[in-house]
Amino acid sequence: MYLPKHFEENDLTVLHQLLRAHPLAALVTFDGAGLAVNHLPLLLDPAAGACGTLRGHVARANTVWQKISCDVESVAIFQGPEAYISPSWYPGKHQHGKAVPTWNYAVVHTHGFPRAIEDKEWLLAHVSALSDVHEAGQAVPWKVSDAPADFIDSMLEAIVGIEMPIVRITGKWKVSQNRPSSDRLGVVAGLGSRQESGAQSMAALVRQAMNAP
Repeated sequence: MYLPKHFEENDLTVLHQLLRAHPLAALVTFDGAGLAVNHLPLLLDPAAGACGTLRGHVARANTVWQKISCDVESVAIFQGPEAYISPSWYPGKHQHGKAVPTWNYAVVHTHGFPRAIEDKEWLLAHVSALSDVHEAGQAVPWKVSDAPADFIDSMLEAIVGIEMPIVRITGKWKVSQNRPSSDRLGVVAGLGSRQESGAQSMAALVRQAMNAP
């Protein structure tokens, strides 16, 4: 990933926050013939390993779990807030016209060597934890135990776990740090005038970057 120094994010706590807030990852693996890309929610265990460990699952019919390379590093990509940035939001544009559109975004790349797990107890603990995390905001959270045991057993037979200790993690926060303060304030105002949740989230990131030491 092209990563100018002013866009680099190294705070592990901040990186982990994005993983939790945007858990649907693009898992890129090498299957011996080429690259395979799969999209799956990954649950972070921050205490397992120096950078944390990711856990997820795929359908047993998905052959990715059989073809994961033990020798070639895989990467899971997590996409955070993103938004189009109009040059009309820059005060400088109205003075000299030297401005072009761009795109702001926050993204985290996690690298490691995933392994497939078929152990039923591991899978049950994993899907239970995954459900608990994402059901927490529901008025009546659904739990795995709500479903008949034989049904859950059949569902577990149909999946395979994926576990990837993170050996390297890279964050890129492209949030207008390369613009003058007046332009960055213009970006915050421009994004704030839009109703999309992504625009509001990006405005918050631009403000945070402006207030960072």
